[in-house]
Amino acid sequence: MEKAINTVGRRKQAVARVYLSKGAGSIVINGKEYKEFFPMMYLQNQVELPLKVTETASSYDVKVTVDGGGMKGQAEAIKLGIARALMQENAEQHHDALKRNDLLTRDPRSVERKKFGKRKARRSFQFSKR
Repeated sequence: MEKAINTVGRRKQAVARVYLSKGAGSIVINGKEYKEFFPMMYLQNQVELPLKVTETASSYDVKVTVDGGGMKGQAEAIKLGIARALMQENAEQHHDALKRNDLLTRDPRSVERKKFGKRKARRSFQFSKR
């Protein structure tokens, strides 16, 4: 693997472009270390999860550019992008572990659009009988 593998992960409005290359195990998101980019521990764990599950945390360097969405959506988009990159790199070795932890499935849920004649997507205006 000479060139970096690049993949895309998405979640809600967040789009993460992931570049995976051989290295010492650094994860850089938008020019910042991932622990600096995501101060919350559970988001850091989300980002690390595909590398921990496949036991390759110290084998690859990950560079990510992410935009759109909120922090949780971005973390989950990065998680999917890293999992897809690991699959491209060595599918037969990583597939079972990633599949078992449900890391290869894109979460299809997104915000439902607001409809006219309603207050929100499904909530109607208050109805007064009299």
